[in-house]
Amino acid sequence: MIDVRTALTSLADLIGEADAAVEDTARAIEAVLFVSGEPVPLDRLADAVQVAPHLAEAAVRHLAAACERRGLQVQAVAGGYQLVTHPAYADVVRRFLGAAAREPLSQAALEVLAIVAYRQPVTRAEVEAVRGVRCEHLLERLEERQLVRVVGRKPTVGRPLLYGTTDAFLRYFGLRSLADLPPRPDLVPVAARDGQTPPG
Repeated sequence: MIDVRTALTSLADLIGEADAAVEDTARAIEAVLFVSGEPVPLDRLADAVQVAPHLAEAAVRHLAAACERRGLQVQAVAGGYQLVTHPAYADVVRRFLGAAAREPLSQAALEVLAIVAYRQPVTRAEVEAVRGVRCEHLLERLEERQLVRVVGRKPTVGRPLLYGTTDAFLRYFGLRSLADLPPRPDLVPVAARDGQTPPG
């Protein structure tokens, strides 16, 4: 006959051990994320702390919950996890670092970035066909800010450069992946809207 009290005690011990394992793993993951400075995929976290991926995932959730009342938070971004300062303290951190607020992206730059994000890989001419104006300078600025990059050449006449977004783009907008982009906007080329011949 099963001793119920003994069984419950054993079960409580097992739960306690599991909770302790998650707590210890969360501390180790916090240390890894602190020194990383960039998003770390779950499998790399699990490998770093030598635990199964499901335990690493539970530890990340535990760490995220523990950070809810602190100045840091765990952010799922760019296919991994990153320890970042809480947005509520951005001004405090900026003031401490003496850093001026970074110049925000212009409306034109955001338009070019959106076209690249939704149509990538895409050529400059294709971006310009959608916007109806030249955008070489804007693409250069977005490359300087590491939000877009050259990902290849289109196998057509002239082999024009193809542009795509970067991990920095995902971090900038707090996206885990491109699948998290909101529903695609209606990016109809200007030429098609106006019945004109698209630029070459």
